[in-house]
Amino acid sequence: MMQLNLREQAPAIITPVTQVIESQSNILSQPVSNQDKKEISKISPKKTSFLTKAIKKLSQAKVAPVHSHVNHWLASILYPLGRRIVMPLYFKQLKVTGHENIPKTGPVILAPTHRSRWDALVMPYAAGRPVTGRDLRFMVSANECNGLQGWFIRRMGGFPVDTKRPGISSIRHSVELLRNGEALVMFPEGNIFQDGTLHPLKPGMARIALQTESSEPGIGLKIVPISIRYSNLVPHRGSDVTVDIGCPLTVADYLSKSTKTSAKQLTNDLGTAMRNLDAGKI
Repeated sequence: MMQLNLREQAPAIITPVTQVIESQSNILSQPVSNQDKKEISKISPKKTSFLTKAIKKLSQAKVAPVHSHVNHWLASILYPLGRRIVMPLYFKQLKVTGHENIPKTGPVILAPTHRSRWDALVMPYAAGRPVTGRDLRFMVSANECNGLQGWFIRRMGGFPVDTKRPGISSIRHSVELLRNGEALVMFPEGNIFQDGTLHPLKPGMARIALQTESSEPGIGLKIVPISIRYSNLVPHRGSDVTVDIGCPLTVADYLSKSTKTSAKQLTNDLGTAMRNLDAGKI
């Protein structure tokens, strides 16, 4: 059953309700005809009371903040463990190309394809601190932040997001991380797809990128397309992994048009780059 998160949705709900109330106030300031008086008299006091209480609750609702951090003590154990033991033992061969395309400093969004839960370990192996000298932050689907996996994700730079209805707090945190010059991993397809095909990209990444660059001109935000491919559609022990890292897209190049048009163009160009990497066109 779908539940309404008042904290997350309050701004989106309060604004239209407020606009309706303001428009009604303007109407009621005009002379009221006898017919209008009859219609108004039919409105139940209980209905108006319920609306007033609902508006009051929504106006008092606060957006729950989203936080993320990297536990460096835990990272110092897990990075070597994953890179030297877990990954080599589970996979037969791991091949990574294009390390030079990842900026060593400054804000960057790493945009990989999403084919398995193993992607969360493949990305640090391919682009984490041992390789680039940078800790990675992850925007992760909320359903992947449960149980033991979720415990590790939250302590290794990850934070949850509802991929169907992203909350404003997750978006704000993403922008904050990028403005602080972090490397943020976002899976633009939104979910795991194991059919070997690139699915339509969600527009949220482009909007976050454009919002970050426009709020702080000259920050130099880049988006790096990445293809993660397994020799089996559903990877298992003994599968091969290939990671191709493409040339970065400069977000500032897309600021000349309207936000909607810019986001669409940036999303299309990113999709094209990811599709080419998937096809081996580096």
